Amino acid sequence: MERKGSVRVDEMGKAEGRPARLSVGVVGAGRVGPALAAALRMAGHRPVAASGVSEASRRRAAALLPDVPLMEPAAVLAKADLVLLTVPDDTLPGLVKGLAETGAVRPGQLLVHTSGRYGTAVLDPALRAGALPLALHPVMTFSGTPVDVQRLAGCSFGVTAPGELRLAAEALVIEMGGEPEWIEEAARPLYHAALAIGANHLVTLVAQSMDLLRASGVTEPGRMLGPLLGAALDNALRSGDTALTGPVARGDAGTVAAHLDELRAHAPETVASYVAMARATADRALANGMLKPEFAEALLGALADGAGRADGGTP
Repeated sequence: MERKGSVRVDEMGKAEGRPARLSVGVVGAGRVGPALAAALRMAGHRPVAASGVSEASRRRAAALLPDVPLMEPAAVLAKADLVLLTVPDDTLPGLVKGLAETGAVRPGQLLVHTSGRYGTAVLDPALRAGALPLALHPVMTFSGTPVDVQRLAGCSFGVTAPGELRLAAEALVIEMGGEPEWIEEAARPLYHAALAIGANHLVTLVAQSMDLLRASGVTEPGRMLGPLLGAALDNALRSGDTALTGPVARGDAGTVAAHLDELRAHAPETVASYVAMARATADRALANGMLKPEFAEALLGALADGAGRADGGTP
């Protein structure tokens, strides 16, 4: 079963949970791939090649993977036992298909993608060529700098793999400093949507809040928001919906109406998101008994009025 340039499954799932030492390649030197490869190097693996097109990707590779040569994707696969496919979600299926069709994939080669959206089915063309498919998605935002390697400590990874490779997948995550969390293939899109709502939308909301604070005269909105948002996040993670506070949860329809008047006057582009989040907050507050039904009607009326005016309608 063992051959030069390949990896035996039984070696990858050793009883002690420590994978064999592997040569590592990166296809797509964006923010994620070089950081994961650097973490694997700290665990004793050997990065040997990377591919990157833009000048930014080349700089990242040079910073995180010094002395690792840059080459075409097929050449990366030719040199590596473990290949990290760290490309955008929409690029991944075509990349895998192309690598398999051109014969770049070797039997016994570990192919790891880091997409949250996909499980291992997207790697089926490579699987048919004999590759060993793993989906290891780090639940972390990456900056493209060496600090990303440190942030992997304690980071959760969404793991999907065939049953015979589960131990190997989990061992690789642990070696990178992460915590494996098993995600079934069919649940990957829902899992990824949940993370996008929590992380991506949070950035947008915070940026909107900072813009509005600057417009109101606050010179350092980050300093003002930091303690508040830190406490809100901690409370939400600990207590869920019972951490809700503010005028929506209290049913202060007059305050919400005043907010919407100000937003229409000074930042009309934020009205739609304010109304959408306020409605979602009201639904959750109603469901857990925080928002009294007798206050909810006036509150929802204020939100409907605000949404109508934002669309150009009349109250």
